[in-house]
Amino acid sequence: MRRVLSADWVLPVEGPPIEAGAVVIEDDRIAAVGTAEGLGEGTRYDDAVIVPGFVNAHSHLEYAVYGGFGDGLGDFAEWITLHIQRKARIDWAGHVDVAKFGAAQCLASGITTVGDCSYSGAAAVACAELGLRATVYLEVFGADPTRALEHFAGIRDRVADAFSERVRPGVSPHAPYSVSIELYEACAELGLPIATHISESPAEVAYLLTGEGAWGDYKDLLVASPGKTGTHLLAQHDLLGPNVVAAHCVVLDEDEIGLLASTATGVAHCPRSNGALGCGVAPLAELRAAGARVGVGTDSPASAPSFDFFEELRTVVLSARSRAARPDVLSAGEALELGTLGSARALGLDREVGSLVAGKRADVTVVSLEGSAYLPFEDPAAAVVFGGSPDRVVATYVDGEARYEKGGMDWQELTAAAHSARLAMLAQPAARPVAARSA
Repeated sequence: MRRVLSADWVLPVEGPPIEAGAVVIEDDRIAAVGTAEGLGEGTRYDDAVIVPGFVNAHSHLEYAVYGGFGDGLGDFAEWITLHIQRKARIDWAGHVDVAKFGAAQCLASGITTVGDCSYSGAAAVACAELGLRATVYLEVFGADPTRALEHFAGIRDRVADAFSERVRPGVSPHAPYSVSIELYEACAELGLPIATHISESPAEVAYLLTGEGAWGDYKDLLVASPGKTGTHLLAQHDLLGPNVVAAHCVVLDEDEIGLLASTATGVAHCPRSNGALGCGVAPLAELRAAGARVGVGTDSPASAPSFDFFEELRTVVLSARSRAARPDVLSAGEALELGTLGSARALGLDREVGSLVAGKRADVTVVSLEGSAYLPFEDPAAAVVFGGSPDRVVATYVDGEARYEKGGMDWQELTAAAHSARLAMLAQPAARPVAARSA
């Protein structure tokens, strides 16, 4: 099947902006990108920009209804306890309902690919059903590799039918404070894509280095302090590399930035989550200058407010400029590249997605700027980043198929099921012990 999508501008990312541009799709691939005049008639989007589908390098779809849970809590044990208790109050169907709601919100925000860390495996089912491209990193926790990998295998078997060329499995050893180095090594031996959380906060780094600090009183919830930061620990054991995505990376020294860059480890930059949790501002400019493979992630409503990728891109720009005290440290166009091709590189998917290039997957997002302050166009990338919003997404295509069209998705059933799960999580619980797991 051949179709032509055209708009005022096409932003290929790998290549200059094309005024009055068009994208030709044949089946699930991009066949051509150029001017509309030369590519034929098709679907025309007025006052709009066509961009590569956004690539969300770090998400938790199963936390789509966790907005406000524990907001502002300064006590680590309280925050963990709250999340463990609440997620335990819903059954498998509830996890799937929440994950489907999160997947739908991503598609409505122009996201076509996610790197999702999944507690229950429900994210794989949700992405398969709604057509979202995904690497679903099934989470593991603890010190005992045998026990953790048995848990991993059980989850993987439960959702095996959801995996495909478009939805691939991965593994997520959660973080160096919640996973032993032996379990990290066992995960690496699986030969799957890996996602982990590294250096998210000063308190985390202090605990890893000394076993003390704000987290020192909660050692029973954590693995033993290794006396090294997460980056140095994983590098020492050859556990960094192009098959690994490290989320957050807020508290890094110069050596750690160099290690992430030299090993081609993906970095998922999540500035809204970092800000909401009071973790600080990640050294984005320094990571980029070192040649690190940096992408953008929304994290989840458990920390960031939403899966709104436009808000994330704006925060990428504003936080980078604030840290550097320079408005020219990051442009809107550079932020757009980070959220598309940059994220695809971080996930190891840049040969397939992340830019509008002939031969790549037909993952395309159409953003209307009608009625915005950014018309007439001066800089279409700035118009998308600063003027875009989920409400302005006209259509989101994955593999050439419209997986979201404005006004065309039945949100009532998705929303009702997700809200039902949230209501169950907010019910008053009976007292229960805190498991030695992180949320």
